[in-house]
Amino acid sequence: MNALSAARTGDRPAGTRPLRILTFLHSFEPGGVERVALRLHEAWRTQGVDARLVLGRTAGAMKREWPGLGFEILGSERIPSAHWETLWMIFHLPRAIRRIRPDVLFCAGNSYTVVAVAMRLLLGKACPPVVAKISNDLARADLPAPARPFYRLWLRIQGRMLQRLVGMAPPMRAEIGTLMRAEDARIAVIDDPSLAEADIQRLAAAREAAKAAPRRPGRHFLAIGRLAAQKNFGLLIDAFARMAGPDDRLAIIGEGSARRALEAQIAQAGLGAKVRLPGHLSPLDAELAIADALILSSEYEGVPAVVAEALAAGLPVVSTRCSVSMEDMLGGGRFGLLVPVGDAAALAQAMEDIATLKFDESAAREQSRRFTVEIASHGYRALMEDLARA
Repeated sequence: MNALSAARTGDRPAGTRPLRILTFLHSFEPGGVERVALRLHEAWRTQGVDARLVLGRTAGAMKREWPGLGFEILGSERIPSAHWETLWMIFHLPRAIRRIRPDVLFCAGNSYTVVAVAMRLLLGKACPPVVAKISNDLARADLPAPARPFYRLWLRIQGRMLQRLVGMAPPMRAEIGTLMRAEDARIAVIDDPSLAEADIQRLAAAREAAKAAPRRPGRHFLAIGRLAAQKNFGLLIDAFARMAGPDDRLAIIGEGSARRALEAQIAQAGLGAKVRLPGHLSPLDAELAIADALILSSEYEGVPAVVAEALAAGLPVVSTRCSVSMEDMLGGGRFGLLVPVGDAAALAQAMEDIATLKFDESAAREQSRRFTVEIASHGYRALMEDLARA
């Protein structure tokens, strides 16, 4: 046993200090993975867990949402690291692990698994056990055929090297077991903590208040996410152009590298007066309150937080089949409509048809309660305590 292993386990009896969890994130840049990780981190601290947060840099709009959140910075912010943030974290994180001596590393999503695997290789037996949340669809049918064998190999490497793999909804268990070749004992399912109970109550109140206000003409569609290829908002704009009436409107909330291409597409389609790209907004209560449906046009997803938020607001959903968990989230069709990935005509038709869905707001709100941090934080904590003892 080396010095770090002894410091983590051998020199203290179990129970002499709280569980120590280290969460590593690139920044406060908006993203579903990062938002959920920050929500869990805050909940663990409230429960008395010794939760530590390290970041590659402090940039990002979400910093305003978490003003009291303690964190450490890896390296020096005087050196720009945004364009090579994963390598930056791999280089600096081992030093932080040696100093903090966590019982468990929390890998917040698929985009961070390369860092977690690197820690296992660099630190060997001195690396704390890793709990990795699988935050995206693993099938990735969007990948070009030549890349798929390498991607499947990478999944198997993760399945072998990361001690616990957490699916964000029940259908993910079989997907993780099959594609990552992980035995069932190392797979857990904890519904994604996209919400807090207070969020559900606030969103419901905003929805009720909007119903009492004068309504603008036309249908109002809402999409939320990074302006990036994964979200395929170009497909959504195409679908909207096919079905939009004179007074219909579409708002795409988010920011990202695809903004210019989307703006050009909107202009070319003559939709400048109907489609808004207001950037990153928080909170989203006002937008969810006035929308008629949330639209998800993604190529692939895990368990999208925006769907849980829409259900909490009492809003039906139209989505591509971008995740093995989507049908489960939408209650087998009770709370929304599903269409094939990449099919603009089918998406347009579903946007037409969503108004005829027999939608129960109260039942949708109850469905959203599955995805609360009050439930998930205790589930993760129990999993990590068991792993640390083992």
